[in-house]
Amino acid sequence: MTASSAPTSSPSQAKTALRRELKRRRRSLSPRQQRVAAAQLCHRLRSLPELLRARRVSLYFPLGGEIDPQPLLHWLYRRGVSVYLPVLRPFAANSLWFVAYRPDTPMVKNRFGIREPAAAFSARRQNRLPAWALDTLIVPLVGFDQHANRMGMGGGFYDRTLAFMRHRRPAPALIGVAHACQQVTQLPVEPWDIPLSAIVTDTGSVRP
Repeated sequence: MTASSAPTSSPSQAKTALRRELKRRRRSLSPRQQRVAAAQLCHRLRSLPELLRARRVSLYFPLGGEIDPQPLLHWLYRRGVSVYLPVLRPFAANSLWFVAYRPDTPMVKNRFGIREPAAAFSARRQNRLPAWALDTLIVPLVGFDQHANRMGMGGGFYDRTLAFMRHRRPAPALIGVAHACQQVTQLPVEPWDIPLSAIVTDTGSVRP
């Protein structure tokens, strides 16, 4: 086969391969490295103005090597901040509810194996908050670059749920979090991507 006839990967295939490699990087971290990274991340998050002034914050429970924001919970509760978790919205394509999370909230695993508030609890309107009413969202990511562009898991859950942020102001602050090893030189930006306010890792932060 000549060089001119060699097969080339499509942008979609390249993105899939990159996502696979970045997920491998974070899964390769040892339990101790994960704990240290989580502690360092949460130390940095506690100094962010977007969190210091927030009264309603969404975070997530990690899966598959995602950096863990749970050490932040005690600090948030101590400051009287209301905490919410993303929940897969029933009967809706790839979108999320944000449901109150307290120590006594009944939890289950969703179809991806992620812990979230149980369906009966989430279905009660008083336990939910619309995304636009949150002050700050802490969201996981698969990869990021020096311009604070984010690569997610590929399902588009946050992009669909937060699409209102393209035209609504004021809007919640959107903080991406990741291990430092998930940074790449440059990521493609898609028209539907929702810009982040900042990305924070265990070693530093990036703003657009």
